[in-house]
Amino acid sequence: MARPDRSHEIELALLRAVGEHPHGLVGVVAAQLGLSRQHIHTRVKPLVAGGYLRKAGTTRPTYSLGSNRRFQRRYLLDGLTGDRVWYADLLPLLDVLPKNVLEIAQHGVTEMVNNAIDHSSGRHVSVWMEVDAAQLRLHVGDDGIGVFRKISRALALPDERLALLELAKGKLTTDPTRHSGEGIFFTSRAFDHFQIVSGGLLFDHYDALEMDWLDELDDSGTLQLRNVNACTQLNSERTLKQVFDQYSSGPDDYDFAKTIVPVRLARIGDELLISRSQAKRLVQRVDRFRSVVLDFDQVGSIGQAFADEIFRVFANAHPEVELIAIHAVPDVQQMIRRAEILRDEQGGQLPLLD
Repeated sequence: MARPDRSHEIELALLRAVGEHPHGLVGVVAAQLGLSRQHIHTRVKPLVAGGYLRKAGTTRPTYSLGSNRRFQRRYLLDGLTGDRVWYADLLPLLDVLPKNVLEIAQHGVTEMVNNAIDHSSGRHVSVWMEVDAAQLRLHVGDDGIGVFRKISRALALPDERLALLELAKGKLTTDPTRHSGEGIFFTSRAFDHFQIVSGGLLFDHYDALEMDWLDELDDSGTLQLRNVNACTQLNSERTLKQVFDQYSSGPDDYDFAKTIVPVRLARIGDELLISRSQAKRLVQRVDRFRSVVLDFDQVGSIGQAFADEIFRVFANAHPEVELIAIHAVPDVQQMIRRAEILRDEQGGQLPLLD
């Protein structure tokens, strides 16, 4: 019977132990894992070659962490805190990061771990991190209910795909007494690339494209797992302050006052955006913001009732909310303008029956 491959376990043990045992590293890890020193030596070499360990001397070598960093650990959620994961396990490994990237990493790790603790209803969370010369990559996964399913149940959504729309809006939480609903939103905007994979659905945010994407994955596997992946370039000049400022109401007011809503996420599958119910779905909860940018990218047309519900009915009911349409093609612009003209003519009267 073949022995299980313990290479990954050995490498992680070496990287954890090197800080306290730079001189007797190989012997210490061999004793910890019950393996021979020779076996441990076979895994030291690739770590040195990959830049994860530095070796000084030959007869009695001294080891230290290299410029590249790697970490992986599975935690029991009961009694865990996000700060414990960050300060005890990750921060000591991330001294190679620029200050702005380090702040983004701290925000992302603590928010995603705390989200798993408070919302996943799971038992375990796994945290993986890797840094090389160009990039920081993070992964947080739990064995809970899954974020899209949790949102769908909390908001009574008819389809889990609509949870992506609610995430994209921001200010969403299933436990308002403990969370502001801003964690996932701002974390997704802080990194160059951010993903949530859960229940056969993929939420994908690319900063370079300024776009939120929804993909349906093969759901033949385990649907309950929730995985969050995030990465950013080490030469990124983005700061957390810039991210928060982008959605704040002004330089002296840090209220989360602005959101950008991808209109295409209001669709389920290939359906057309024509009905009032779809429009109500789109503007659900956006009255919590002062400025709402409706991004019509990839929306080729909308129906009269859809436009009327947003740009006349909702606008009349919430005059304090500024509605801004962007990336609208001429056909969409025409429907929006028609609703706005009718709103101006009728003022705050009740909506017309379709």
